[in-house]
Amino acid sequence: MEIDARFRYYFQHPWSRLIVAYLVTFFNFLIFAEDPISHSQTEAHMIVVGNCFSFLFNKYPGLGWNILKAVCWTLAIITGMVAGKFIFHRQLFGRYLRLKMFREDHGSWMTMFFSAILFLFIFSHIYNLFLLMAGGMKPHMVTEYMGIRNESFMKIAAVGTWMGDFVTAWMVTDMMLQDRHYPDWGITARRFWKQGNNRIVLFWTVLISLTSVVVLVISTDWISWDNLNRGFLPSDEVSRAFLASFILVFDLLIVMQDWEFPHFMGDLDMNLPGMSTTHVKVKLPVCKSIFKEEYHIHITGKWFNYGIIFLVLILDLNMWKNQIFYKPYEYGQYVGPGEKIYTVEEPETLVNFNHSTLTYEWRSTNINPDTNATYVERDMFLHSRYVGASLDVKCLAFIPSLAAFVLFGFFIWLFGRFQDSETFVENQDNTYERIKRKSPSEYSKEMGVTPEELHVTMSGTLKRSGTPMLLSVDGPHLGATPSTNSTISMETQETHPSIVIDSAEQDEPAVSFDVHKLSP
Repeated sequence: MEIDARFRYYFQHPWSRLIVAYLVTFFNFLIFAEDPISHSQTEAHMIVVGNCFSFLFNKYPGLGWNILKAVCWTLAIITGMVAGKFIFHRQLFGRYLRLKMFREDHGSWMTMFFSAILFLFIFSHIYNLFLLMAGGMKPHMVTEYMGIRNESFMKIAAVGTWMGDFVTAWMVTDMMLQDRHYPDWGITARRFWKQGNNRIVLFWTVLISLTSVVVLVISTDWISWDNLNRGFLPSDEVSRAFLASFILVFDLLIVMQDWEFPHFMGDLDMNLPGMSTTHVKVKLPVCKSIFKEEYHIHITGKWFNYGIIFLVLILDLNMWKNQIFYKPYEYGQYVGPGEKIYTVEEPETLVNFNHSTLTYEWRSTNINPDTNATYVERDMFLHSRYVGASLDVKCLAFIPSLAAFVLFGFFIWLFGRFQDSETFVENQDNTYERIKRKSPSEYSKEMGVTPEELHVTMSGTLKRSGTPMLLSVDGPHLGATPSTNSTISMETQETHPSIVIDSAEQDEPAVSFDVHKLSP
């Protein structure tokens, strides 16, 4: 199955990638400003993540229960990381699903992170069982309620999504200006970007300065969206649900527009954003009494660039869920004339509120004895609307994001897996297994270089000796021909799967080509 080269050319064009990356940043700001939950004074709750937050940071009963709780979440994190590495990453993604993006140790830290969240959720319920058996400990039960107000949580989420989306957009900009696939695009800008340390200085200057401004504006409420907007094109729950859905679509598009999606098996010839290196490696402290060898944390380029997107997806999914199931009453809000939303800003008045008192009719006709004014005069007026649309109508917003997730999974399943024809014949002395199980730390220990450095050294040696190199695409890449689906040599597959080294004599000269250089 092939995808038209013209479609790929425009879909993965630098302008297309930049527009999508910066649009999702703008949309996240827009939905934060329009979302009435951003002003709610009720307690924030979020399924799974709320349980993990409550489990780790609050609702400690005191005395020995604190120790039990700390032991439980410590075991949960350790168990989650071990399960993420050896069950989800190695067995499920590696051996069963045979996903190329999870080959060797690629993506193991991201897998362990999400696995740790899953096991924190499971162990929080185990901890709740101990509280139930003790009796009288209901206030300390771990639930999805986080112990902070929705207003505070939404500000934290807004800063988090800004950091995730803008950092990703700025990373995409950095990659586009280092790009070689579209030689006729942005020639002057790329020349300036690559001169000296321009790219490093500009990357960190823009990132730090803009992030500081955004954090200051969001945390201090210096700018009020309702005062700026003044009711221009006010949103309702349906339009906000569709906006949240398209944010999810754009998050996935950022990853799908990468030139190496869905396999991510190309060798990195571009420096990481804001750095002068192609990879990040951190050496862990050596403790020979526990470990027999030294270990390194090795972060590869694609997971460095796009890993943060998967973290932002958690917050965007929560935003989408809030819009679909939003009801003003549950967030200490009510609907007034013109279907406009009012927010109760005094949390103490929400302690004993009910359906009869949390209405515009009641709060506009009853006097607050403390202020000698009607209750509605102290409430916040929002231009956002609530029209009472049915759940069926709001669930239509699920269609775009569902289609994007299905398409994302389809491309990974079709093009991002090792096929049966790409299986490797094991040597009698199991040499391949020994190579296959080596981690980057073992390569560093035995050879003194990383796999990337080894690849550069081998390439330079072959060029000097005149040995021909054949570039081969591993697996059915987008737009690739069947002739590119050749079996890869075992040693090279473990370090740089996209390179085939052919040192045998050939009747015809070696041909070098780049499938990524597409033209319309």
